[in-house]
Amino acid sequence: MRAGASLGYLLARTSDTLADAAGASHDVRQHCLSQFALAVAGEAGVPRWPIYLLNSLPDRRERRLLECAGEILDWLRRLPEAEARLVREVVATIISGQSLDLERFGNADRDHVVTLPDDGALEDYAWRVAGCVGAFWTHLGFLTLGNRFSRAAPDLLLEKGIAYGKGLQLVNILRDLSDDLHVGRCYLPIGDPHDADELLATHKHWCRRAQDWISAGEEYAGLLESRRLRAATVLPAWIARKTLATLADASWETLQARVKVPRGMIYQLVLKSFFQAGPPAAPPA
Repeated sequence: MRAGASLGYLLARTSDTLADAAGASHDVRQHCLSQFALAVAGEAGVPRWPIYLLNSLPDRRERRLLECAGEILDWLRRLPEAEARLVREVVATIISGQSLDLERFGNADRDHVVTLPDDGALEDYAWRVAGCVGAFWTHLGFLTLGNRFSRAAPDLLLEKGIAYGKGLQLVNILRDLSDDLHVGRCYLPIGDPHDADELLATHKHWCRRAQDWISAGEEYAGLLESRRLRAATVLPAWIARKTLATLADASWETLQARVKVPRGMIYQLVLKSFFQAGPPAAPPA
């Protein structure tokens, strides 16, 4: 799975860098995302990034990533066609979510907070930028490994993988609530984003939803055949669990301080994921 997964990651990080390039206007970022989407789809050549966009990136590694777009796209062209199709599909879906973000929050700021209109909009966003990755991981695993990926029914794994991806994105949204509000974004569907009590109540509701989706991810990992795959797949779920344990009963002051799992705990979870990712669970009858 390594080639397809690695390439998909690099392409998604490239589009994420474009979407988050705060030194460029929303229109420029939208245009660059559109050109990159066409290039990934094989419908256009390698985009030429505006020099001021490159110069505005605070991390030189991000600039290097954009400068390597031609090499990354060339790798995509060399990938076996079935794998390349999966990569193109997932990156197209991710870019659609990033473009929607730019469109939705284009005029937002701290004094003019834009919220998502309803639960469906939040679930749709979580699918576009992360749930689709769970589907990609599942399709890629069966394509490249067959029964060595999992002996569970593909449809079952697909359902759990999508839920898992959405759960991980939802944890990010819940953790970053205060930071997002400072720039005018609120991914939680809420009537008044300035009402701390309403924010906390809505936050708790979505924490419970995140717990359910992360549970699906743990079940997903348990159905994989390879110990290394089980370890790699369950690790984000365990980190998310630790984050949710703090978020679930957090005060508004705690949320403003931004919850973060300590680095030492991350290292412990890495070891635990490898040494406690036991044999695969029996596939459901």
